[in-house]
Amino acid sequence: MTPKPAGPPDGGWGWVVAAAAFAVNGLSYGLLRSLGLALPDLAEHFDRSAQDTAWVSALALAMQQAASPVGSALSTRWGARPVVMVGGVLTSLGFVFSAFAQSLLHLYLGLGLLAGSGWALVFAPALGTLSRYFSRRRVLAVGLALTGNGASSLLLAPALQLLLDTFGWRGALLLLGAVTLHLTPCGALLRPLALPGDPAAPPRNPLAALGLGLFKRRAFSVFALGTALVGGGYFVPYVHLAPHALDRGLGGYGAALVVAVAAVGDAGARLVCGWLADQGWVPLPRLLTVFGALTGLGLLAVGLVPAVGSEDDWGGALLAASGAYGLSAGSYAPLVFGVLPGLVGIGGVVQATGLVMMLMSLGGLLGPPLSGFLRDETGDFTASFLVCGSFILSGSFIYMGLPRALPSCRPASPTATPPLETGELLRVPQVALLPPGGPHSTLDTTC
Repeated sequence: MTPKPAGPPDGGWGWVVAAAAFAVNGLSYGLLRSLGLALPDLAEHFDRSAQDTAWVSALALAMQQAASPVGSALSTRWGARPVVMVGGVLTSLGFVFSAFAQSLLHLYLGLGLLAGSGWALVFAPALGTLSRYFSRRRVLAVGLALTGNGASSLLLAPALQLLLDTFGWRGALLLLGAVTLHLTPCGALLRPLALPGDPAAPPRNPLAALGLGLFKRRAFSVFALGTALVGGGYFVPYVHLAPHALDRGLGGYGAALVVAVAAVGDAGARLVCGWLADQGWVPLPRLLTVFGALTGLGLLAVGLVPAVGSEDDWGGALLAASGAYGLSAGSYAPLVFGVLPGLVGIGGVVQATGLVMMLMSLGGLLGPPLSGFLRDETGDFTASFLVCGSFILSGSFIYMGLPRALPSCRPASPTATPPLETGELLRVPQVALLPPGGPHSTLDTTC
């Protein structure tokens, strides 16, 4: 038998896992973000409203997140490798099936249920496996993996617009089915890693496998409530940023540029924020609260941008607002998953990742259709972005209930604390994620 390592290797094969998670994130959330470019073509072809076509992306997003605990449970029982490989096949089949759709119902079933189910099996197991490979550089590794979202959007947004112009929406979906099949080899790279503290045998009780007992932890419950509210607005730009740019008077490639600018800011911020969080200068809950609030304010700014004069205008104000939104949203993303090991322990991080995705799906299912409804009622997306930005601000306010989210006026004690893998990070005020500089560099000593 191979002996268990003393802890996460903090490198080695972990970087290969990070690359695989990078590709998984790009072919799931990055593709979802760019898919909004196809919604106007779908609305025109089937003669349906923006609200009706928004359900295509909303169902895919909600299914991907709501079923994530199932992916986590299957990964806990059978391992991440086979689960992610099967998920890649399902996602590809969903796109191929949708390319032959004769009604929106077929798209709801193909992209919404089938592709969404495949995405549910790939994201949480891949990210949870990555978290097990790192300790001191965990948030940086997660941030690196999550840049796949922005990098994929940067490439896929103009590429998808080109495919739509050249082959139409059917040909574009068929080619995307071939692209998403690359999720399968990504799953093959997720080598299992046994760590101290892992259960001797996988849980056989379905409720235990889903990790529902994690809600007994007060800090995780506060985090879950705030994340569910953030989900109500966080994914609206994935679906309606490109249509919003079109409504503001930009052409198809101008709208693609807006999405690409947000993607560049998003990708760069994930790396910078991941590095910053691992330094331990600021507690993770505090960073989570600040960047969550900035994301909400960024969405408000995107909604308030005025229309441009002509399609030849590149919309500088909208580009700036989208870039600011991308920077703040990208900074928020790695913190959501980076804080989980401190809340639930390294042994429960895969299950916790699935639960977080499910909670965000509650808002993800509401946000895009609500945004489409407000657009149909008001004639543009201004009210949509204002309402959804308010959801994110409300969730950030809930995050303030996490320990160490606010400055402390009481000096922290330098006493010994439990290791990070116990999951007791946020219940003891003086404990922090161990940075490279040592365990005491993140202690609060002043107001």
